[in-house]
Amino acid sequence: MTAPLLSVTGLVTEFQTDEGLVRAVDGVSFDLPPGGTLGIVGESGCGKSVTALSIMGLLPRPNGNIRSGEINYHGEDLAAADNARLQRIRGNEISMVFQEPMTALNPVHTIGRQLTEVVALHTDQTPAEQIRTAVAMLERVGIPAPELRMTEYPHQLSGGMRQRVVIAIALICEPRLLIADEPTTALDVTIQAQILDLISALQQDFGMAMIMITHDLGVIAETCEQVVVMYAGQVVEQGSVFDIFDRPQHPYTQGLLRSIPKLTDTPKQPLDIIPGMVPSLHDLPAGCRFANRCQHRTAECDHAGLTLETVTDDHSVRCLKWRQL
Repeated sequence: MTAPLLSVTGLVTEFQTDEGLVRAVDGVSFDLPPGGTLGIVGESGCGKSVTALSIMGLLPRPNGNIRSGEINYHGEDLAAADNARLQRIRGNEISMVFQEPMTALNPVHTIGRQLTEVVALHTDQTPAEQIRTAVAMLERVGIPAPELRMTEYPHQLSGGMRQRVVIAIALICEPRLLIADEPTTALDVTIQAQILDLISALQQDFGMAMIMITHDLGVIAETCEQVVVMYAGQVVEQGSVFDIFDRPQHPYTQGLLRSIPKLTDTPKQPLDIIPGMVPSLHDLPAGCRFANRCQHRTAECDHAGLTLETVTDDHSVRCLKWRQL
């Protein structure tokens, strides 16, 4: 059996805030094989992006810290790596596409400068070779007149073009792992589809693994092989994309799937929603964190310490009542 390219085990990430210590990621574990695609899905604030920032070593210091756990990348624990080592890995072996391209790009540097800077940092190419590499990468991500775009600034490009530039920067050194953090959130529907198709095609071309972070289950279904469902900092269910969509076991996963609009819905038919609110990370319940929103809640759910239970070899769920659902 192939060893995982990335293995996250018991990851706990905390932030020091004015109101006290907040545990944004609480015991997250998953494996990603070489060339595989893993989706992380959940509501805003569930810990998806913090998980990605923990892997990349980009937590805001000194307030954000990995309290415990391992991030094993190709046999090396990134949670214990120093900043110099992480700088050599970031952008070279592991890259990230951020959800808002205007903030991901430096507004005072040209597109060409931002592309060649990455190449200069991680390779021994001459300045002329760096420019050729950057132009070729822009062309590869579907940007017309790449030589002209090299001289332009981010504000001169459309949102879709900026996101293509961000993808080009992430992939210019041909990383082994790409983390895409809601890469289509700020784009209109037509451009979203183009960007997702581009990312999928480039993943195949480069043979790289990918973590797709999103709140859109449609994106998960289209792009991913494995799925991790997060809620209030914890993994509540994980398994293959077929298990999660065909046989969801956790009430939260079931609620997410019910809330997707269907082609058979009438124009005036209200959307199915999950009632209630996500609990505050400053005041998490002792038992199930989804209990206050769950229609299957019992007194036991409010107090029992929950762990992930095995449904099948490739499917697990954090719920006391999953067998009765």
